[in-house]
Amino acid sequence: MATTGLVVATIAVPILGALTIPLVALLGRKVRTVWANLLAYGTVACGALLLPQALHGLQQTVVSNGLLSFMGINDWFLVDALAVFVAVVASSIGALIVSYSIGYIAHTDNETEYYTMVLLFIGSMMGIVFSANLLFLYMFWEIAAICSWRLIGYYRKPEFVKRADKAFLITFLGASAMLLGFILVFTHSQPATFDIARLRGFQLTPLMMFLIFAGMIAKSATFPLHTWLPDAGIAPSPVTGLLHAALLVKIGVYGFARLFCYTFTLPGYAPAVLGGIAMGSAFIAACAALVENDLKRILAYSTISQIGYIFLGFAMLNNQVALAGSVFYILAHGLGKAALFLCAGVIEHGAGTKDIRELGGLMKKMPVTAIVFFASALSVIGIPPFAGFYSKFMVIAGTIQSGQYVLAAVAIFTAFMTLIYLLRVFNKVFLGDLTHPQAHEGTRSMLVTISIFAILSLVVGLLVAFPMGVVKLAAAQMVAR
Repeated sequence: MATTGLVVATIAVPILGALTIPLVALLGRKVRTVWANLLAYGTVACGALLLPQALHGLQQTVVSNGLLSFMGINDWFLVDALAVFVAVVASSIGALIVSYSIGYIAHTDNETEYYTMVLLFIGSMMGIVFSANLLFLYMFWEIAAICSWRLIGYYRKPEFVKRADKAFLITFLGASAMLLGFILVFTHSQPATFDIARLRGFQLTPLMMFLIFAGMIAKSATFPLHTWLPDAGIAPSPVTGLLHAALLVKIGVYGFARLFCYTFTLPGYAPAVLGGIAMGSAFIAACAALVENDLKRILAYSTISQIGYIFLGFAMLNNQVALAGSVFYILAHGLGKAALFLCAGVIEHGAGTKDIRELGGLMKKMPVTAIVFFASALSVIGIPPFAGFYSKFMVIAGTIQSGQYVLAAVAIFTAFMTLIYLLRVFNKVFLGDLTHPQAHEGTRSMLVTISIFAILSLVVGLLVAFPMGVVKLAAAQMVAR
């Protein structure tokens, strides 16, 4: 009963709390902002309270009844190590970004709507993570799409709305293909069901796999459905942090892990094909990052590239080292990329531009931001002892163990490209002659938040054994089918 309450609370606190934001805003801006932060961190607390049970191997459905059995739904929510780990990671990064927003969003138009959408966004991610059936997963998937559409177009200018519409259309079309795949699964399963637990081991046909995978790569901005993500960099930096580090692009990789690694059985050629798409996307995005000059677009291409590594590890399907590496990558990339995007927000906020050709010498004016950016870049590159090293090493090692040597070689080469383009950014932005004497550091809430992300990237790397317990358990539960 306690488990059921915690799972429901993890989803309900941000979703129902989002609906209260407009009412609380009537009491004043400060009260509303504090309330939004309390709801965000309350979501983290509810998820964290499930960690002890997850570490003891909890793997069960909760809220199971026949109310929707006529639709092929008996199980509503599923809790296991993978769900709890991703819920805690996503909600924690989301909550820190809400804190960062205090200084960034302050005194802009539509602040109340911003906090409402962010909390609803976090709640939709929690719903996806704990969904025990395909229809609930799809429902929360689309709620997240609506939230991201509004947040990308936050400033309501024509160009912002155009970019938001593009993101929504691509992800919606992908989700529609995925829904068609779910319907085919329902019609071919015996008995007909949408319940994930009852579908474990179900053999997907190539068409089913293609349709479901289309939804995943559209949401995670994987080539060739990737173009919306760099364009979404026009959004406020806290929004881009949510999209890249905590929520939106992580939805696709979580869906891959839950459905392709945990639930369904795929054709024998799937690891090579899916892994090839992942590494092709990673390489192409890294090439784009090498020649781009817009700071946020560079980081967006970096996200596309790093998501390729997560897909690669999951694509190995039954290799526990690769699977554990990808699960851990969700945490490591979330911490590193959140810090980088929020640093970009500080730079744009303090210098007035995000074109790296117009920047230089900002370490003199923004020492904290420079240190955080450099440390976070090292983690994303995969330099020990930062968290990013362990995740990238495990994914590549698992790929080699699975006999996919060409994919492993591409992964190593792409990691080298990551080193080049991120150091290029650091050199252009922070070193050399000062080009913007008026530049200044961000607000206290902004600097504290980015510092926490950088410190966590280092601490998680130094204390890697602690998160690795639940990560390995999640991998073992995925292959147990």
